[in-house]
Amino acid sequence: MKEQIYKILKDLSDGKTDVEDALYQLKKLPYEDLGWAKIDHHRSIRKGIPEAIYGEGKGAEQIVKIAQKMSESGHPILVTRVCPQKASEILKKAPFLEYNSDARLLHSPISPPNNSDKKVITVPVITAGTSDIPVAEEAAITLELNGIRAKRIFDCGVAGIHRLFDHIDVIQKAPVIIVVAGMDGVLPGLIAGIAPCPVIGVPTSIGYGANFKGVAPLLTMLNTCSQGLCVVNIDNGFGAACVAALICSRIKEFNP
Repeated sequence: MKEQIYKILKDLSDGKTDVEDALYQLKKLPYEDLGWAKIDHHRSIRKGIPEAIYGEGKGAEQIVKIAQKMSESGHPILVTRVCPQKASEILKKAPFLEYNSDARLLHSPISPPNNSDKKVITVPVITAGTSDIPVAEEAAITLELNGIRAKRIFDCGVAGIHRLFDHIDVIQKAPVIIVVAGMDGVLPGLIAGIAPCPVIGVPTSIGYGANFKGVAPLLTMLNTCSQGLCVVNIDNGFGAACVAALICSRIKEFNP
């Protein structure tokens, strides 16, 4: 978005556009009113994270129209909670998007960061079990869409905690860690006890009856005695990634 504003002002300065056209373009930047939806183009300037589209409850045609408008404005596009059938309908009219069926995400193509670029921050995304992977993938893809490298470390839960210790160096060097767990939800608190950085716990709805569809791990994480653990809502990989992205953004700002 900042680049778009710069281009508008540069074109005006260079005489490539007139004042009326520049004003029209700038007018759309705060938000664009479609009548039934108001697209917050300004969010990437305020927050450093562009608006995402929540897919549940929206029709395929609505999502297509919002995605097209966002694409025209140069935003990376992320649509969460999209079932395969709806995704198939959307992709017919929005072929500029890609679909990840595990994470139920439609998104703009992601260019892998240059591994030699030391300015690219890596955030570990750790799961307790393989059943937690869909929520972890939602978090990982959201990070990658925001220019952050996601280090996926899956299936390291407390039933076999020795599997986690192979990754202790990654944990010790991370700026922030996302930990996704269902069942008893113990893993985020354990990692928060050994990691020298903030840990974001994501409870999942994976588990048997007493898991209460994610309430049990949510309460476990909220009641941890480990310092530095914060918790997002059940199955909210997207929300966890947004918090991590903001932390990384501030790190970059203060350590250019």
